[in-house]
Amino acid sequence: MDVETRMELILREPTEEVITREELLELLETKEKPSAYDGFEPSGLAHLGSGLLRAIKLEDFLKAKVHFKLLIADWYAWINNKLGGDMEKIRKAGEYLVEVWKACGVDTKKVEIVWFSSFVCDQEYWKKVIQIAKLTTIKRMLRCSPIMGRKEGEMNYTAQLFYPAMQAADPFHMRVDICQLGMDQRHATMLSREVAEKLGYTKPVCVHHHLLLGLQAKQRMGKDFEAKMSKSKPMSAIFVHDTEKEIKEKLHKAFCPLTTENNPVLEILRYVIFRKLDTLEIKTKHGKESFSCYGDVEKAYMGGEIHPLDLKEAAAQAICEILKPVREHFEKDRKARELYETVKSFEITR
Repeated sequence: MDVETRMELILREPTEEVITREELLELLETKEKPSAYDGFEPSGLAHLGSGLLRAIKLEDFLKAKVHFKLLIADWYAWINNKLGGDMEKIRKAGEYLVEVWKACGVDTKKVEIVWFSSFVCDQEYWKKVIQIAKLTTIKRMLRCSPIMGRKEGEMNYTAQLFYPAMQAADPFHMRVDICQLGMDQRHATMLSREVAEKLGYTKPVCVHHHLLLGLQAKQRMGKDFEAKMSKSKPMSAIFVHDTEKEIKEKLHKAFCPLTTENNPVLEILRYVIFRKLDTLEIKTKHGKESFSCYGDVEKAYMGGEIHPLDLKEAAAQAICEILKPVREHFEKDRKARELYETVKSFEITR
């Protein structure tokens, strides 16, 4: 596979930003099998963003011949008081997430699953964390609050100040070339780049992917990502376990303005449906039409050819079809089913 094709795969949506493209190109030209990672706080049930969208982007990287590490950030969830800070529950939620990605089509034999808790007895890891903390002001650490899904004013505990330095140390400790995380993690990945050369490391390439809007979100709130799909706001999210009835009801109630901006239904079509399906049938003014790309749907919708309710109906049908294998995996696989039932019983804490 040539370098151009590998670049195209990594740059495919939902990729939203690369820092920098020049560095990524040089990496692919000089390293036969570079490595990348994405990190996840185990904190409850998976939705389209945390499950399916992540799996779609992960598959792009695997096709591009990148060695991928999935970091189950159990201590991060503990620091962030997810699931009440109960480490046993967090561990179960991490095991459940692996089953979700497997059900979404990720070949878990081709990725490396890393638990953050495996770092904690390593003096070299904590040395990196302290070195980064010594190079970073408290004000800079506070600006990293969005990586925890919080605002600066919600940083109430000293432990939360450790979080950004820990995350900034992860790519160095795991020896990865690429940080592949959501746009909400940008503050931490940029911190890694800021301190890298001072600590004797190469700056990691940062590939940030798009975050799906919540179904009820009427606008993005600047760069704090409050409007993203969230498990703590059940009506904002389509969970990978939702029934067909639930999916249709949620999408029927979803915000769907006659614009391409801040339109969660169009986002699901663009970043999920047309990444999983080759064609989609939608009712238009001229009857049922088959669309093979998102751009044509957007054009027809903005031109008044598709009614919002018909757009929602088509999106609901498609999501039901895409999520069918996921539901079947959790119905048929005993381990997956037990993990789902266990995590489902947990009280979700923000």
